[in-house]
Amino acid sequence: MLTATMQIPEQLLKKAKQKSHIKETQKIVIQALEDFVNKPDISQLKKYKGKIDLDINLDVLRDRKI
Repeated sequence: MLTATMQIPEQLLKKAKQKSHIKETQKIVIQALEDFVNKPDISQLKKYKGKIDLDINLDVLRDRKI
């Protein structure tokens, strides 16, 4: 692990803690970095939008009891 000293705007950190329900600053920073790194992967999936035939019959799905 890398140890780093940084200045983070207090309001930004407070909002992140409220939104994520994560109380530890280190975990907030790690989560934010993971989200940032994984975001391009998600955008790559968007190019398949509307191009994959799932062969789903909505009538069958609606009658199915879950």
